[in-house]
Amino acid sequence: MTMTVGLFCFPEMEMLDFAGPYQVFATASRLASGDTYGLFRLVSIGTTVDPVRVRGGAVILPEATIADHPVLDALVIPGGRAGVDAQIQGGEAVKWIRAQADSVPIIASVCTGAFLLAETGLLDGLQATTHSDHVNDLRRTFPALDVVESLRWVDSGHFVTSAGLSAGIDMALHLVERLASRDLAVSTARQLEL
Repeated sequence: MTMTVGLFCFPEMEMLDFAGPYQVFATASRLASGDTYGLFRLVSIGTTVDPVRVRGGAVILPEATIADHPVLDALVIPGGRAGVDAQIQGGEAVKWIRAQADSVPIIASVCTGAFLLAETGLLDGLQATTHSDHVNDLRRTFPALDVVESLRWVDSGHFVTSAGLSAGIDMALHLVERLASRDLAVSTARQLEL
């Protein structure tokens, strides 16, 4: 059975917030089935299919849009504060993420992607985390959240949040364990030399 993992991409996001989880799922899929697309199908999703220039200048081409993408088993929302703030102000991504909660079993954020997820109201009353530089701002901006510090990731069931950048890799390994098995998560970490 193939599970589809959507990775939201938007201008000025942090590349590692996207690429770290992407690599974890791609490696796990290859180890599980000998096929890069066997266990996990990875889909980059943008507001449009126009090229997305991330923080630092690299360009990603979304293969689907928030209006037209496959059914997802998990959704990963990267961070990058300037890009996240622009997505919040635009409002379209917030509505889309909120709507995904009705059908996507796991919605995860990396780093300041927690601000985008929190803006939906879906995290109210739950534990969440973000990059250590932004923890206090997350608390101030979203007082209904139980913001946790000093953890790499926080699993609140339907929603999983991680601290900054490389913590998204740890969170993705946790998601591999939840969606597949601990053995596969451990093998993936070893393959990536983490």
